[in-house]
Amino acid sequence: MGSNNTRLSPRQKMINLMYIVLTAMLALNVSSDVLDGFTQVEDGLNRSNDNVAQRNDALYGRLEAFNIQNPDKGGVWFDKATEVRQVTARLYNLVDSLKTAIVVKADGEDADIREINHRDDLEAAAVVMLNPTTRQGEKLRKAIDGYRLYISSLMTDTVKRANIEDALSTASVDRKGTIGAQSWEESKFDNQPVVAAVTLMAKLQNDIRYAEGEALSTLLANVDAGDVRVNELNAFVIPQSRNVMRGSKYSANIVLAAVDTTQRPAIFINGNKLPNDRGLYELVTGSTGTFDYSGYLEVPHGDGTVTRHDFSSSYTVIEPTATVSATMMNVLYAGIDNPMSISVPGIPSNSVSASMTNGTLTRKGDSWVARPSKVGTDAVITVTANVDGRQQTVSTTTFRTRKLPDPTPYIVYTDSKGNQDKYKGSRPFAKTLLLQTPGIEAAIDDDLLNIKFTVLSFETVFFDSMGNAIPEVSDGANFSQRQKDSFRRLSRGKRFYISRVKAIGPDGIQRDLAPMEVIVN
Repeated sequence: MGSNNTRLSPRQKMINLMYIVLTAMLALNVSSDVLDGFTQVEDGLNRSNDNVAQRNDALYGRLEAFNIQNPDKGGVWFDKATEVRQVTARLYNLVDSLKTAIVVKADGEDADIREINHRDDLEAAAVVMLNPTTRQGEKLRKAIDGYRLYISSLMTDTVKRANIEDALSTASVDRKGTIGAQSWEESKFDNQPVVAAVTLMAKLQNDIRYAEGEALSTLLANVDAGDVRVNELNAFVIPQSRNVMRGSKYSANIVLAAVDTTQRPAIFINGNKLPNDRGLYELVTGSTGTFDYSGYLEVPHGDGTVTRHDFSSSYTVIEPTATVSATMMNVLYAGIDNPMSISVPGIPSNSVSASMTNGTLTRKGDSWVARPSKVGTDAVITVTANVDGRQQTVSTTTFRTRKLPDPTPYIVYTDSKGNQDKYKGSRPFAKTLLLQTPGIEAAIDDDLLNIKFTVLSFETVFFDSMGNAIPEVSDGANFSQRQKDSFRRLSRGKRFYISRVKAIGPDGIQRDLAPMEVIVN
């Protein structure tokens, strides 16, 4: 069942062209003949709708029949086709009800949509579709938008998808004589005679049926999309891996495409028949390098003949190796937890173990944490793995151990948008924000290390009018009352310094931090 590439027929294209021409003529106030023309186009569209509906019924019927024949394969596509029909029917019936509402508004309760008396009524369509209370036009536009997105999501052919998006477009329209773009519903139903509005609705129904048919055609084509048409037999080698560590096992499956499970082929490698009928080829590797092998399959047929299919492949044996990397950077810092990633290609994580000198190495889930103890002494990480039941050392990696760098002092404040930020000095800082902050903090936050330190104490240094330095001592990490009083006396443009900052990090080392200049704004 292939894809149906049917496009709009010449007759359908002619109907669309006639609709456009008649709309243009209407703008010139051509009266009864134009109205008769709309009636003829509307009749043609209705007949076209019936024909497209019959075609869609046939497509749906084929999907239904295949579902009955093969539910496992056709069920999912038939369910989607049923959903397409239900969604389409809801939108189609909505359009139908609005057509009837417009004619009833023009001709009264006894109106007959096939015999419209007040075809030239210019208000009925607008009253029904553009009423600000009921918003029927807006609701229809949104329903079309939702339907267009739904159908487009089912289309695999980009050309068909583009055609559907164009046919069901509800984009705003720029018209001469109007200020700005008109909404889709205003451009279609404002100051339109009843017969034109009904014809437009019939065309919309035709587009909906067209979209439904394209979606059903795509679903029908998908029924066979997973099938493979076999016209020749080939032998394949499927190794578990072409790269094998020395001392581990190489495994490969030798298979024949489209093999009959009731009559498996005989497999020969280097002149020897495999001892199993599953095509599993295994051997223990002893040295590194690339190794080739070849063989053939003998396939028996129902008439007693046997055909031979040759194959060849290769595998590579590599030395044991491991990947060890520091998550934060290429050195380890003493006294803190350093996240690590340790893995061995081809070996599950639960079969990998590791140890470290100059500190501890701890597994946390699939990750590791290294904590060196002494600065200046290298940390050596040794990785071992369980390979085919044997413990092997696969890697030894040396890391340098360093002391944590000094952190940066800063003032935490809340900006006008309610977001927290850090002031690190050397630029104007609002006095109101300064008075709101309790004290200072310190951390390493260079995007590689993000480590918080505890501020123990600091001083602020102010200068009087004579240029004399006036130091004030903090209350731990917080500003003291004397420091806050000094802040209040500062005028715009004045500056002071935060110095003698003492802080301690997670490594337990106390540090004296660089001073920070604060410019009051």
